[in-house]
Amino acid sequence: MTLCRFGEYKSEPLLRGHLNMGDSCGREKIEVTSRYFTRGGVPFIGVVGEYHFSRGRREDWYRELCKMRAGGVTVVSTYMFWIYHEEVEGVFDFGGDLDVRQFVLDAGRAGLEVILRIGPWCHGECRNGGFPDWLLSEPYRLRDNNDGYMEKVNIWYSKIYEQVKGLLYKDGRNIIGVQLENELTNNAEHLAALKKTAVDVGFDVPIYTVTGWNSVYGAKIPVDEVVPVFGAYADAPWSGSMKSLPPSLNYTFTHNRNDSAIGVDIMRDTDRTGWRLPYERYPFATCELGTGIQVTHHRRPIIKPLDTYALSLVKLGCGNNLIGYYMYHGGEHRIGKTTMQESRATGYPNDYPILSYDFQAAVSQYGETREQYGLLCMLHLFAADFGSVLAPMETVLPTQSIGADDGESVRYAMRTDGDGHGFVFVNRHARGVDFTDAKDVVFDTGSVELPPIEVLRDAVFFMPFGMRLSESVELEYATAQPLCRVGGAYFFAGIPGVEARYKTRDGAELTARPGLDGTVQIGDVTVVTLTREQAVRARMLSGGLYVGCGCDVYECDGEICAVQDGGFEYDKWTGCGFEHVCVERAFEAARLEMIPTDEPFSPPYAEELELGGERRRAWYALSVSSPCGMAEIKLDYDAAQIYADGVLVADNFYYGKPWRVPASLLYGRECYLVTSEMRDDFYREF
Repeated sequence: MTLCRFGEYKSEPLLRGHLNMGDSCGREKIEVTSRYFTRGGVPFIGVVGEYHFSRGRREDWYRELCKMRAGGVTVVSTYMFWIYHEEVEGVFDFGGDLDVRQFVLDAGRAGLEVILRIGPWCHGECRNGGFPDWLLSEPYRLRDNNDGYMEKVNIWYSKIYEQVKGLLYKDGRNIIGVQLENELTNNAEHLAALKKTAVDVGFDVPIYTVTGWNSVYGAKIPVDEVVPVFGAYADAPWSGSMKSLPPSLNYTFTHNRNDSAIGVDIMRDTDRTGWRLPYERYPFATCELGTGIQVTHHRRPIIKPLDTYALSLVKLGCGNNLIGYYMYHGGEHRIGKTTMQESRATGYPNDYPILSYDFQAAVSQYGETREQYGLLCMLHLFAADFGSVLAPMETVLPTQSIGADDGESVRYAMRTDGDGHGFVFVNRHARGVDFTDAKDVVFDTGSVELPPIEVLRDAVFFMPFGMRLSESVELEYATAQPLCRVGGAYFFAGIPGVEARYKTRDGAELTARPGLDGTVQIGDVTVVTLTREQAVRARMLSGGLYVGCGCDVYECDGEICAVQDGGFEYDKWTGCGFEHVCVERAFEAARLEMIPTDEPFSPPYAEELELGGERRRAWYALSVSSPCGMAEIKLDYDAAQIYADGVLVADNFYYGKPWRVPASLLYGRECYLVTSEMRDDFYREF
């Protein structure tokens, strides 16, 4: 038997009213304490998903935002890339796919709040970090408090505010926060000046954030003026290494918020001034948990669904009280007078595709959902219904630390109120670590000893103890993962390899068989235990709880839709059971034809095909039978481009996965695919 004990519970002092945030003007006030966020005085855990409106199409925004909302996202964050909107100095463009006002309105219509990442410098794998080319030629120093630069910043911020005026939270609308700059690690005075400029032009919002990472010391920030937010990724394609990276501590439970690997390509490793970010004054909040990762030309990792899910669950167990993802929805770089992706040609250490910014994200650049979309939704449903309970709880770690490469020891932590209530978090997955199954594992929280369970390799879950379900029912423990609540019914997800057992404080003990009919009655409470497969398809929509049958359902304009093409089925909770619904939807996927051909023209963006040196090319004429569905290209290559009527419409660096593009991009157009020869000059996992 493996007995898992915890260290001593210590409650840190809770600070309120110490941060200089904006106003809510009569609405339910959003406030930031030193441990969690509140709305109307009630703690909550927001879920923030990154989706760049300017890297998508205006006609797609609302539908894609609805998919995000169905996935449990409550706030969409989006960059304002200066170069996109003022490529020519003094000429601003906020029309069409650059219409930030319409995007914010679409987000509100989809039920989402908004955080604007207003820069001025953004990074985001954009050319010059988002700075216009003309700005780089100015004589003054950038990202600095000199008059020349700050005058331009004031104009830029003012132009953004003009677009979104009247849409702030205090106006009764949905912009709740702004992020200032990005990855600025050593200039608190400049961040303070940026905040003052933003406020002066009109950005009076409940939350001001900055990125907080810079080794373990944290970025230098204006204390109590902004909330530092953090991130963690499964891999680091910006690393210069072309070997497997060592296992990451991001998959272990610690009190460290700071992933010092983020941004090491552009920032110093350490701070030598003695600065330490006062973490104890801020809640643990994230803005860049990777739901995937973008590939670079020299490094092309494959992100598995569990890489993402384990990362987010571990951070939740570590105390994360604002779950923020980058990217949640992939997108596409723009092309203006130049290409606008980060590249070595623009002084950066990485080459990214000219167009593709898919990011292997939970929702792809073309709107398809990946497996992590459903896995992460389990956490988001829980945060929505039980965030007020979890947010005030503090993290207690095991008495013994566990190394990043340890595949035998059980990785665990708990969040608790110190009074017999809490959740035990368990992780048995990490990139690059070979785990074993752990048998007869017992978790002793100090107030409750859970029954022995087997923790399988790749098991990632959490279990409650001392969980109150009603005035008369409190669970001593459950060996299932709490999911959500609908009326008087509580839904749990079965844990693979673990029998779902529920024991109440008064000694009653029940066992449930997971499934749509896996319902047990505990006093005045109905408990439904879904299988893991059902739980990852569960969505809370305006009509209640829906479980897709092999599909991801979402709500758009009041209609239940499915992400996947064709007819679909789902089960809807009625209050006493599930009702099965079939939706007929005619669909015939387009047939793709690829015919090898001689070079039809000199490719306008040949430089992407010659990264690392001149390479042999292969050309194919493409055609599709209809605009419906996706065309899948199954070839091996280094880089690939698709031209439609002579215009570059899609590109990709091969990383071992079939390349899927919408048939609508090709239908009715003269299309060619060109690929370049693959060599052994990049990191691969295939």
